[in-house]
Amino acid sequence: MAHAKWIGGFLGLLSGGPIGALAGFVLGALFDVVSVDNGFEEAAFGKETGGSYGGGYGGNGTYTGGGYDGGYQRSYQGGVDEGTRNGFLFSLLTLASYIIRADGKIMHSEMEAMRNFLRMNFGENAVQDGNAIMMKLFERQKQMEAQQPGSYRQTIIEACQQLKSVLPPSQRLQLLSLLATVAKADGFVAPEEITALREVTQHLGLSEAELNSMLNLGATTLKEAYAVLEIDETATDEEVRAAYKRMAVKHHPDRVASLGEDVRLAAERKMREINEAKELIFKSRGM
Repeated sequence: MAHAKWIGGFLGLLSGGPIGALAGFVLGALFDVVSVDNGFEEAAFGKETGGSYGGGYGGNGTYTGGGYDGGYQRSYQGGVDEGTRNGFLFSLLTLASYIIRADGKIMHSEMEAMRNFLRMNFGENAVQDGNAIMMKLFERQKQMEAQQPGSYRQTIIEACQQLKSVLPPSQRLQLLSLLATVAKADGFVAPEEITALREVTQHLGLSEAELNSMLNLGATTLKEAYAVLEIDETATDEEVRAAYKRMAVKHHPDRVASLGEDVRLAAERKMREINEAKELIFKSRGM
């Protein structure tokens, strides 16, 4: 099944709770599945089996490279934890759908931007599959809000808290980075989207500075470049160097390698943009 790329038979440690419940709704709408408490039991997919920090720095200090039976059996394919990956990808679509609809409407330009985002980060095959899942998530949001206003927002808050409890900071940061990319994809981030991103950031256990950093990736001004490094323009040269080193460690692509090659490549693009912000600051200071 093509949709297995995004949900699979399992979401690993996220199979239960609010994320598992949303996945159960989506699977129920797309396939023949049986609900199990707050999670789901796979019926359309095969059963999962089985569960370094590398890269380097150049001479100037710049980074250069680098079914459900009450238990959970991890499956590792080429170093990828499939359960965690499925949970990460489905969570990405869930939170992206919330942010896109934060202003109460779904713009054609936003959905086209989302499709382009899926294409760029996950390949052509992901476009149709990811789009179908997001449409079901929009449908669920509309249903829940019609029955009880604010209920979907509460589900998203609880989903973020669930993610905070099971994903390490590096994976949550990568999730936030991809969400910021989605929000910026149509060239304009609405105030309601910023509010939704701040809410998600808070309940993921991340900081406002980290969100601002991700929103300013691709910096073209010094102000944006400083925001990327999570410092201000009054920082000393030594503080700038230290900030960059912290960012290079915190956002090292190998930290998310277990989520799959496509996610790691997205992290590499992010790291290149951090390098570019650093170079902009260094050049302005003659460092």
